[in-house]
Amino acid sequence: MESEKKIRIDVNATTSERGGLSGLIEGTLRKFRNVGFVLVLFPITLLYIICIGVSLTPGISLVQATLEWTNESHFMLKSLGLGLSLATAYLSYGLSLIFVVPLVNKLLPLKVKPMRESWFSLSVIPWYYHNALVYLVRYSFLDFITPSPLNKLFYQMMGMKIGKGSMINTSNISDPCMIEIGDYVTVGGSATLMAHYGQKGMLIIDKLVIKDKATIGLKASLFGDVVVGKGVLVKAHEAGMPKTRIPDAEPKPKKVA
Repeated sequence: MESEKKIRIDVNATTSERGGLSGLIEGTLRKFRNVGFVLVLFPITLLYIICIGVSLTPGISLVQATLEWTNESHFMLKSLGLGLSLATAYLSYGLSLIFVVPLVNKLLPLKVKPMRESWFSLSVIPWYYHNALVYLVRYSFLDFITPSPLNKLFYQMMGMKIGKGSMINTSNISDPCMIEIGDYVTVGGSATLMAHYGQKGMLIIDKLVIKDKATIGLKASLFGDVVVGKGVLVKAHEAGMPKTRIPDAEPKPKKVA
């Protein structure tokens, strides 16, 4: 049944099999791909403005207060005050952003689900929005708090399941809501975790599961529809390709005295 469904997907289709308004929107998106693509994703810009604006507010308030406090002070004191307040404002922005973005993500009626569809499909839109919000934090602040409890907290608020005692030393993570990490897992620096992959004009989204006590080496890459077994070591720079199932590591024999 699944193979039949795969054959039926026409990545060049200019019409939709959906009915009603959703079918009209998807058909328009496929017929006028570039224009439709921009229009459907334009609200991401508005979400960025909201997230950035709200997160900047505490820092801007501090800068304005500092300018008022040092208004009649010496030039150097005013410069020092402005510099310190700007630095604090940036930190305030980043810390605010890691809470504001998950809240916006939670309020969106769009939920990412396992799927196999054309890139020009309404089913893909939740994936775009979810990752757009993740990347806003990643590329503006997340590296500064990686690894720490804060980066784990951010991913958990974005839907990632993270077990106790696990350490995530990378910000190269996409689709956190589709990733499950067990207890005492170590994800090495600059490793890439994503629960999707593109193939033959289609986007495939499926869960990425890393079981207890597994170790993901430096700059290793894991994709959607991958399961890493308990205690497994994925070596540095290795890749776990889609549909890979790595069995649990065999327990080491106990030494006999």
